[in-house]
Amino acid sequence: MDYFKLKRQKKARYNLSIYLMIVIAYAIVMFLSYQGKISSLLNGLLVPFCTYSILAVSLNLVVGISGELSLGHAGFMCVGAFTSAVFTRYMKFLGVEGLYLFIIAILIGAVTAGFAGLLIGIPVLRLKGDYLAIVTLAFGEIIKNIANAIYLGFDENGAHFSLKNTMALGLSDKGFVVIKGAQGITGTPHYSSFTAGVILLIIVVTIILNLVNSRTGRNIKALRDNLIAAESVGISATKYKLIAFTIASSMAGVAGVLYAHNLTTLTALPKNFGYNMSITILVFVVLGGMGRIRGSIIAAVVLTLLPEMLRGLSDFRMLIYSIVLIVVMIFTSAPAMKQYMEVLKNKFPIIKNLKAVTLKKFSKEGE
Repeated sequence: MDYFKLKRQKKARYNLSIYLMIVIAYAIVMFLSYQGKISSLLNGLLVPFCTYSILAVSLNLVVGISGELSLGHAGFMCVGAFTSAVFTRYMKFLGVEGLYLFIIAILIGAVTAGFAGLLIGIPVLRLKGDYLAIVTLAFGEIIKNIANAIYLGFDENGAHFSLKNTMALGLSDKGFVVIKGAQGITGTPHYSSFTAGVILLIIVVTIILNLVNSRTGRNIKALRDNLIAAESVGISATKYKLIAFTIASSMAGVAGVLYAHNLTTLTALPKNFGYNMSITILVFVVLGGMGRIRGSIIAAVVLTLLPEMLRGLSDFRMLIYSIVLIVVMIFTSAPAMKQYMEVLKNKFPIIKNLKAVTLKKFSKEGE
């Protein structure tokens, strides 16, 4: 049996299962929507499902695959959301609209968020552990507060910027304000859709999987597993951590574009881009499994849908949500539960032999 060939086959099957899961889920939703069996509540959650899945997958690149703890992911989402919304809002003012503008906005959001990640990552990624988490959290809050304080307008003389109020912009009669401080951006074109979200999710998953399975990805995982040993064979810790951090920031910017163009009004409220959002994304990653792309997508969808399903319970909604999170974490991580699963395997031979049968099948295919 060729061990490496077997490993490649398992990896290919795992990657294929991710794409099949996304495509099958998309087909089911579109079929139910065509039949008119999708409620208005669920219909309103379709784009957020894609947005949070992209955020979870991108953060998994930093936390699960690179092994660094980042708490500022919502800040990069904010960068992508605001820069893309400014572009499409300005184009709308000029009377230019179309789907191609959304594609350009996605590129703008990805590039600006990636550039912000690069600038922040250069000094920050020299830190480790709790220090890195605190500094990334601080940068995320800084980005959100800057977006809350900006006033930006355009007229025939170009762009006008201020941190005071709209009057300080000094716009002419033909000018208009795009960003109104804490009021955010209004009138953003509604380009986001479930189909666009699924396409973006597939693109992001493809980028992440190709990176992870490349030489660069193996170097990133080597640094995660043993930093000293990896550096001793010439792998640059700063270089490869920065690559992972920048790509993850860029993908968060893509999620921000999708998020911004699903809303009529975009504001940098704490619930949208603050600390709580970053923690929520981290919960998706941890609950779905560190380094597991498929698990991140499933966790993002389930944990986005669960609070809405519990909304009828009023004051007890978040309490039950928290209890569910604790139970799931205990079930997946506690040593006692792992021992219990071993007992189940011994009682039910089909569970115990499932892995052996699969490996045997792979070995025959590889011969």
